[in-house]
Amino acid sequence: MKIAILGIRGIPARYGGFETCAEKIAEYLGKKGHRIFVPCRKYLYPDMPSPGNNIQVCFSFCIRGKVTETFSHTFFSMLKTIMWSPDVILLFNSANSPLAIIGKIYGKKIVINVDGLEWKRQKWGFCGKTYFKFASYFSTIIADSIVADSHKIAEFYYSRFRRKCVYIPYGADIFYSRSPEIIKTFGLKPKTYFFNGSRLEPENNQELMIKEFQSTRSDNVLVLAGDIRKKNAYIKNLLNLASQQIKFIGTVYEKETYLELQANSLAYIHGNEVGGTNPALLSAMGCGALIFAFDVPFNREVLGDCGLYFTKKPGSLANLIKQTIENPEKFSTLREKARERVRQFYRWDDVTSKYEQLLLAVGNNG
Repeated sequence: MKIAILGIRGIPARYGGFETCAEKIAEYLGKKGHRIFVPCRKYLYPDMPSPGNNIQVCFSFCIRGKVTETFSHTFFSMLKTIMWSPDVILLFNSANSPLAIIGKIYGKKIVINVDGLEWKRQKWGFCGKTYFKFASYFSTIIADSIVADSHKIAEFYYSRFRRKCVYIPYGADIFYSRSPEIIKTFGLKPKTYFFNGSRLEPENNQELMIKEFQSTRSDNVLVLAGDIRKKNAYIKNLLNLASQQIKFIGTVYEKETYLELQANSLAYIHGNEVGGTNPALLSAMGCGALIFAFDVPFNREVLGDCGLYFTKKPGSLANLIKQTIENPEKFSTLREKARERVRQFYRWDDVTSKYEQLLLAVGNNG
């Protein structure tokens, strides 16, 4: 079967959860003998990598910018995809759903991974929020099948739009630290720092983490990874809080480096409150990190009883940080418990196999 994967930055994965998921799916399907087509954003892949193994990539133009980049890249990618003539198009991100019309005009089957509740992010104004709500609804009309990465997202789509979703989560690798010296490049030592690695946005609560950490008056370090080049009001405010104990290290593109940072932390602090199954949370679980997660249903669904939870109540996160500093082994059993939960529910082989079953079912239906 010929399968195109659109709506991502590209593969090999260098930039986020969508890309990792797409890469894993492409590799799995390619090994099974399917032919895979993946458009990549040209400016992000100047080396123009060639994955091989039945995977064909192309490098498409996009109009760079917060509002224009994703949509424009998917538009130009869709045009190239139609020329390639796939049996099924797997489209990531419901924001791209209006472009699925092009595929439908040419008789292509469409599967959409709708992602999270993007309109709840503060970075979008009224027009942006309205568009994301519309695109989410339009996904339920245009797609032959919809994928939700969490049960809570699937429940939302059914209650709001009366459209059933196929539940397929993201996956994670099991990782044990093998090169802890890597973190020395950031001036860090194992088990002396707390870590957060996600987009620097209000809904991910980095400001809360910093203030709670500062209130402990600890000599340990809070390390935050994320793109600090944007310099919007939120990021500027965060950078003003930087100190010897609050360290911003920018975006970490190397996968092994990111995993070593998670695995060697005293705790991984997961502040995301919008979205479904979050790849960074799964990654921390696979690394055996002690995890403090913001208490929302999405995070509880993924982490279960394999971590600890905090709220926005003053002292909630600070109390967990203090307890861990005073007794680093107090919650140590949760580390391997988190890994075991990944083995049980979030293995990549299971995730990619479910995608193959779904794509085959959709492609062979009519």
